[in-house]
Amino acid sequence: MERLGSVSRAVLTFVLLGLVVLLLVGVTGVLVLRRLATEQAISQARDFTAFAASIVERRLDDGLLTGDAEASLAVANVVTAVLDDPVVRVKIWTTDGEIVYSDESDLIGERYRLGEDELDAIRTGGVTAEVSDLSKPENRFERRYGDLVEVYTSVQTPGGERLLFETYQRSSSIEASEGDLLATFAPVLVVALVAFAAIEIPLAWVLARRVRGAQLDRERFLQRAVDASDRERRRIAGDLHDGPVQDLAGLAMGLSAAAEGASEPARSTLAEAAAATRASIRTLRSAVVGVYPPNLQQAGLGPALSDLSARPQQEGLEVALEVSDAGFDPDVEALLYRACQEALRNVEAHAHASRVRVAVRREGGSAVLEVTDDGRGVAATEVALARGEGHMGLQILEELVRDAGGSLRVAAAEGGGTVVRVEVPA
Repeated sequence: MERLGSVSRAVLTFVLLGLVVLLLVGVTGVLVLRRLATEQAISQARDFTAFAASIVERRLDDGLLTGDAEASLAVANVVTAVLDDPVVRVKIWTTDGEIVYSDESDLIGERYRLGEDELDAIRTGGVTAEVSDLSKPENRFERRYGDLVEVYTSVQTPGGERLLFETYQRSSSIEASEGDLLATFAPVLVVALVAFAAIEIPLAWVLARRVRGAQLDRERFLQRAVDASDRERRRIAGDLHDGPVQDLAGLAMGLSAAAEGASEPARSTLAEAAAATRASIRTLRSAVVGVYPPNLQQAGLGPALSDLSARPQQEGLEVALEVSDAGFDPDVEALLYRACQEALRNVEAHAHASRVRVAVRREGGSAVLEVTDDGRGVAATEVALARGEGHMGLQILEELVRDAGGSLRVAAAEGGGTVVRVEVPA
């Protein structure tokens, strides 16, 4: 059930992220379609204006420039066919801004200043489209039609006079073209996105199951390795305790007994040998505790840490042990013990310290271990260098702490020295 729950959460996360991506792709696609539709509609407006201009140009006469009625009538007959929705107005301009023809007769003969775009269209013959500025006086008769797009190009009279041919078209026609294009391609886009999601979700489910399965296999292998290591350490500790430790203990007792019945100088030699043997027993027992703490499960974390600190004290290191709160889960206590063991080992090997303080306490919902020494201190670069040289103790410990949901920090202590802080959920 836990495995299926993890897979379901992973797939749900993927689906939610996928929906966000699909939404972004869909919105982007719609915007692109709208832009393409607008460009297509404007292109159609240009093409229509160019076509209408070519028809009008065939009926042009130079008399249009002087107001000749027959010349105007000839153009009007053609423009009547052009004036069909969406075209609402047609104007013909001279280069000096005079309107020589319009289907709105009141505009004929009026003069307004042409802009650079219009003059450029007259000179080059290009077709230009832009939104009409209905606030201009020359556009006052077009205001009732609402938003318009004006498209203009050049025409030429038989006498070679170049004029500006201009149509006004409803912008709603462009919007209608946008709607038609969206109605055509938007369903295709939606179907493609839905099909993509339908394919990706099963693939995500399969991939998540495989990843979760690989993770569980890795956890099982790691747990087997830890269990095997634990059994091996227990066996080694038992062999040491039942073999050399017991033999040395018997030897020490025998030497002490022999010393009591011997005369000088043999008595002193035997007493010294007995004392040296007992010291070796303490050292060996401390090593046994380091290999496997036999009283961690039975007596708890405090006594186990006390045994662990015995060997450093024999080496002349003053150890202050402060366990203000214990009773944590067995896995947490084992992790704190392992962390303290690694920290004390580093203090002995590298810190050149005379005193070390080991503190265990509960902070909120966390179990905290701090090992603080008064040695030479350590920099982050030294920790990284040590890892690079193959000293993996802290790195392995950090990974174990991180896997337990906690954190490990190595920093300079106040007043000098180093503090190793381990914090894990209690």
